[in-house]
Amino acid sequence: MPIIDLHSHTKYSDGTATPAQTVFLCVKAGVKMMAITDHDTVEAVEECRAGAREAGIIFINGVEISAREHDYLHILGYKIDVKNKRFEEFLAQNRRLRNERVKRIIKNLQANGILIEEENVFSTVTNVASRAHIADALKRAGIVSSRQEGFKKYLAKGKAAYAAPEGADITEIIKQIKLAGGKAFLAHPGAVREIWDFPRWVNCGLDGIEVYYPTHNAQTQKDLLQIAKKYGLTVSAGSDFHGAGSGRRNKLGIEVPQEIFECLRENLC
Repeated sequence: MPIIDLHSHTKYSDGTATPAQTVFLCVKAGVKMMAITDHDTVEAVEECRAGAREAGIIFINGVEISAREHDYLHILGYKIDVKNKRFEEFLAQNRRLRNERVKRIIKNLQANGILIEEENVFSTVTNVASRAHIADALKRAGIVSSRQEGFKKYLAKGKAAYAAPEGADITEIIKQIKLAGGKAFLAHPGAVREIWDFPRWVNCGLDGIEVYYPTHNAQTQKDLLQIAKKYGLTVSAGSDFHGAGSGRRNKLGIEVPQEIFECLRENLC
């Protein structure tokens, strides 16, 4: 079956790999179609596109945008015009709100006796700040042993340092992706199963869903394939690669049926 990966991150958001390293790993994994989907930035797209072209990999412009309704309600934008000024302004506003959220979380940590300063976090940020950078700062300070422990002890919803996300809702995100000539796909839907509202999301313009994902079990895949068929949504796949040291899946590439590959090529290329 073809191997694709339409969900991955670089150091320009909360990944640890450079664009060149990410493309190299895609080549090594036998990936035939790829997208870089950094959070709220398209900074890595052009470099990755050049590398993918040289390697003979089909490349699709991508970005991942978080909705304020839920920490893991994320929309993947594909085939976007990365030079669209209005869309870049939209992403820039999201980045500003991310920075403000990170600062609020740092203050919450300080209020709970965790002496992490803003410079400890932002000094390692290439472009987009996130809770992952705070967790990394906690790890460097010896307060936690991993990003995952940082989230579990301090940063997840319900923990002492948590601050809710701000920014656009899912309706506005889909709208902005469309205005930039793109297609909107729901990322890792298994993570937000308790708030599924596909009738509304499809009415807003949702184009597809990420069915094949590392943490989706067979039943979740089956349910999502049925939803895709019911609403005419395009099926996608992604690893959510974040790179070595991130504590996340460190392997690129997901096998998909040939018909899924062909459908994606028809709809996104």
